[in-house]
Amino acid sequence: MDLAAIQTALRERQLDAWLFYDHHHRDPISYRVLGIPENLMVTRRWYYVIPAQGEPAKLVHRIEAGHLDSLPGPKAKYSSWQELFEGLRKLLAPYRRIAMQYSPNNLIFLLGMVDAGTVELVRSFGKEIVSSGDLVSRFEATWSEEQIASHFAARDKVDAITQAAFAEIGRRVANGGTDEYAIQQFIREGFRREGLTPGEDLPIVGVNANSGNPHYEPNAQRSSPIRRGDFVLLDIWAKLDRPEAVYYDITWCGVVGGSPTEKHQKVFEVVRDGRDAAIEKVKSAIAAGKKLCGWEVDDAARSHITQAGYGEYFVHRTGHSIGTTVHANGPNMDNLETKDEREIIPGVAFSIEPGVYLPEFGVRSEVNMLVRKGAAEVTGKIQRELVKI
Repeated sequence: MDLAAIQTALRERQLDAWLFYDHHHRDPISYRVLGIPENLMVTRRWYYVIPAQGEPAKLVHRIEAGHLDSLPGPKAKYSSWQELFEGLRKLLAPYRRIAMQYSPNNLIFLLGMVDAGTVELVRSFGKEIVSSGDLVSRFEATWSEEQIASHFAARDKVDAITQAAFAEIGRRVANGGTDEYAIQQFIREGFRREGLTPGEDLPIVGVNANSGNPHYEPNAQRSSPIRRGDFVLLDIWAKLDRPEAVYYDITWCGVVGGSPTEKHQKVFEVVRDGRDAAIEKVKSAIAAGKKLCGWEVDDAARSHITQAGYGEYFVHRTGHSIGTTVHANGPNMDNLETKDEREIIPGVAFSIEPGVYLPEFGVRSEVNMLVRKGAAEVTGKIQRELVKI
């Protein structure tokens, strides 16, 4: 935990304190920001308040009194619910505007860890609860230099595996045929060989109508054949298989043999140009030093695709935060599923991946962006034309 940096951030945002609270590991964000072990047996509620100035303080249950001993500050204990209420009231007495892992209307649901009853309790003490969203972005979702290096190392490996997968599709189709699951396993073997992990889920290989299902996943029991003339979507994400490495996450599309149809080409160009509009929105705002929120980036891509007549087929947000998990806790590029008003700050990374999903096929084009101070960059190759497999 970087106490000085947290307190500086609180003062910058005119917040009096940041209240952390958990039981039964319902708020993993708190453990990572505070740097406390995530394998504790937590059957009782604990509270930790960091003020904008001064010393932090703790409130813990007597039978789990040592859980926050690695953190600075005095400790108060409780057993009964009456002691808990009074102890929390005293803990928060000096503060008025308090940040918590709370999202108004639960719009940013990955952030909304605090239960409604605790919100009611804290408000009953006359406190104003403010979302910790921008604080979480700064202390949970920004990348270190070591993590940036891990991203680029994963990029080089994933880009090579992706191009090899397209080539393997062509080779197998020309020599008797293949299917989605076989290519997925080819990619997975590439991950093992290169020291990468995709996490719990496996890459998406979607052919024709299956590419129109944004979260389609083939398996041994459900796998369509891949033949000449088919439209193929590959969504591939992985990170180095080591602690604190961060993900690289891309989607490319191609056509097996010959040239794409007129409709394939048209929809790809609409998605590509919507992607580029979002990229330019990020680059220009960051270069100009303007405050930029995720919803504005979504609007840039969505307005282009809507004007082209495909808005109803763009059914998900434009992009998601990327970190040690492939969907991380920083700002998402979203004004559809949520209105993400979190600021895009230096050190955060995210995908830009608009898509158009028709009954017969779907197109998604995904790149990753990294924001640095005064500049933003696409971290990998950018698909400009459909791959001719």
